[in-house]
Amino acid sequence: MNVVKNRKVVLTFVVLIVLTLLSIYAGISFGAISIPLVEILQAFQGNGVEMYQTIIFDLRLPRVLVALLVGACLAASGALLQGVMKNPLADPGIIGVSAGGGLLAVITMLVFPAYSYLLPAGAFIGAFLTTILIYLLAWEKGASPVKIILAGVAMNALLGALMNGVMVIYSDRVQAVLSWLSGGLNGRSWYHLEFMLPYAVIGLLLSFFAIKKANLMLLGDETIKLLGQNVEWARLQMILLASFLAGTAVSVGGLIGFVGLVVPHMIRLIIGEDYRYLLPFSILGGASLVAFADTVARTLFDPIELPVGILLACIGAPFFLYLLRKRRVSA
Repeated sequence: MNVVKNRKVVLTFVVLIVLTLLSIYAGISFGAISIPLVEILQAFQGNGVEMYQTIIFDLRLPRVLVALLVGACLAASGALLQGVMKNPLADPGIIGVSAGGGLLAVITMLVFPAYSYLLPAGAFIGAFLTTILIYLLAWEKGASPVKIILAGVAMNALLGALMNGVMVIYSDRVQAVLSWLSGGLNGRSWYHLEFMLPYAVIGLLLSFFAIKKANLMLLGDETIKLLGQNVEWARLQMILLASFLAGTAVSVGGLIGFVGLVVPHMIRLIIGEDYRYLLPFSILGGASLVAFADTVARTLFDPIELPVGILLACIGAPFFLYLLRKRRVSA
């Protein structure tokens, strides 16, 4: 049994690595001007055609790297939240964490545009405060996962309304955030990569230190208490880390939904619940999904560029309904 599982883990890892490399290649190669693999390799060696080098290094490569980081952060956030909530339907976009970061980001971009360099910090603060508020609203001799999800759904609706209100008040500036609200990576450059890289690296590294806590959560609250662990403190730590990751992704990628729902759930179906594999595999899967989806979104309707968030919503919403239906039938 262990041999079969180990083979499945190795095979899944290899497939995810290949998919990630293919998504990077597709993001660099495909577009209004297609670039052959030979030209890409020559460009990285420094002796390629000048036009191709400009397209690769000034336009496509930074965008692909941003997409990889955004997807990785969203998938890691979703995997942690699903472990904490003990619910495969948990997702930073669904329970309001992304909306909290989104509200602060919208306020920063519309009300205080001169402070746009603080966008990642603002998005994290918004996600952090929303998380704390959801946790307090769900608290009653402890915060049960079901109550957290219900409080999060309500907060998601409220924060969405507040975002719309801010946009109505500052309607003359709203054009600047429309692409961001749809979850678009259009125009992302080396500046945006440098913008989010420190936050993303810190969040993803910390997520690996949360693997032990995530596996403990699978044992149930009573078992964790018997092992001498503080359940509420461990749960709060993981939720805050998930909020940090979601806020980091939101600050640059906008409101991209369903990545944190779809990817960890699919990985879980393949290799099981063990976070030693689930978390890193979700990171790889989220990175490759967003990078590949962004390439499809910007080339499918060329010369019109579709925000990647719209494409992912078209994939994620039916998947969410399928999960909901499946859980209802099994219940």
